[in-house]
Amino acid sequence: MTKLIYFAWVRERIGKPEEIVALPESVKTVADLLRWLKSRGEEYEHALQYPDVIRVAINQEHVDHRESLAGASEIALFPPMTGG
Repeated sequence: MTKLIYFAWVRERIGKPEEIVALPESVKTVADLLRWLKSRGEEYEHALQYPDVIRVAINQEHVDHRESLAGASEIALFPPMTGG
């Protein structure tokens, strides 16, 4: 089981702050995860309609979309960040 945590407008569009899921065997990378999540319903599709802008952290470390999910106990999804 993997804990997914959603932040900012990703959380607002999906409608929940977090959830525990069993990832299908076909979901091996961050990109696979984003594609799978989009298939889970209208709210996910809306939140992840532009997957390239979504930032992801595995076990509290930011990663590239090509990163493997092996060993991930927590995955966080963020919208693009700004700062100054």
